[in-house]
Amino acid sequence: MSNTDREYQALSAYLRLLENKGADADNLFKRKAFLMKLIPLLAGHEQDGEFYQSQTDVALNSCDKSTWPFLINVAMEYYHFWINDIKAIAALHASGAYHVEPVVASVPTDNLKTLLSKVDKEQFSVTEKWPLKAYAAALREEGADQDVVDTRTRLVKLLLISLRDVETKDGSSYRIAVHGLLPVFVMKETRDMFLMVVREFFYFWIGDPDAVNHIVLNSPGSAGR
Repeated sequence: MSNTDREYQALSAYLRLLENKGADADNLFKRKAFLMKLIPLLAGHEQDGEFYQSQTDVALNSCDKSTWPFLINVAMEYYHFWINDIKAIAALHASGAYHVEPVVASVPTDNLKTLLSKVDKEQFSVTEKWPLKAYAAALREEGADQDVVDTRTRLVKLLLISLRDVETKDGSSYRIAVHGLLPVFVMKETRDMFLMVVREFFYFWIGDPDAVNHIVLNSPGSAGR
């Protein structure tokens, strides 16, 4: 058994599922082309979620950023096949989670600096300001200094603009908006901080009364930079 057999078996099973759901040759080719970049990075390594994410980032960096939202979705789907989580695959399949043409957000054409300059001039509605203010207040209560609060809320405002287009206020819509913005973060450190911030803010966005419990200040990337 070669050190890539596990990955190729997972690939075959994943593509077969999508083909059975009606994916055409072009759709399957796009998925396979990306996973063929990812597979050599995974071969022979322990099936660990954090490692998988780090190698997905490496594979994404070799792809056109306009394709990232779709490819991130592919990576998320393939992960369950890679770890051979049959129960998760069956549950996701039964719930209709595997989409031949998944809904993905468009990647902004402006760079991060331009987007943030636009954010500073943007007017936000009362319904947008409510979770934003709650998040900022929670950060202060947890001991964050003003630079950290300003940095995190600025990133949240960037996300809030993207969330204006969502039809339903749920985790799936939130995730789609987040994935559409990831390509604008060129530096991994900044991208990681954005991901941490949006994970925290999600609970304020949905109005979770225990949202403050999800704030993390003392971790890599948590400083306001």
